[in-house]
Amino acid sequence: MATPFLGLRTCIYRIPNNELVAATEWYSNALGIKPYFNEPFYVGFEVGGYELGLHPHTDLIKIGENVETYWGVEDIHAAFAQLLAAGAIAHEQPNNVGGDIWVATVKDPWGNMIGIIQNPHFVAK
Repeated sequence: MATPFLGLRTCIYRIPNNELVAATEWYSNALGIKPYFNEPFYVGFEVGGYELGLHPHTDLIKIGENVETYWGVEDIHAAFAQLLAAGAIAHEQPNNVGGDIWVATVKDPWGNMIGIIQNPHFVAK
C-alpha cells in the first residue's frame, strides 16, 4: 500500500513568547550551531538535514501541544483529508507559512498532535 507520508521533516518546540531569545541562545549552545533563520515569529535550526524550530506563543502552552513533529507530504490537502477520514480531529487547517510551504496539524483519537508539511525545498540527506 502506498503512503502519502514521506518521512519526518520538522520538529517544533513551542516556547513562551518572552523566552524566545533565551531559548534561541540555549539551543545554539546545546546544538553547537546558530539558527539559519532567526525572526521574532520563528527560529529555525538545520540539524543533520532536518528542521528544529522554535515557535513563540503568547497563549498558555498546553501539555501535549508544546512539541510538534511534522511528516513530509507532497499534497497537504489530500494528506489532511486522509487523516480526517481516518478519525483524526482537525487542530490547524492547512496554512501557507511562506512561499510554497504549507503546514497543518491534527490530533489522533488519543489527543496526540500529528503535523504534516508540504515543503518542496526539503531534500532528505
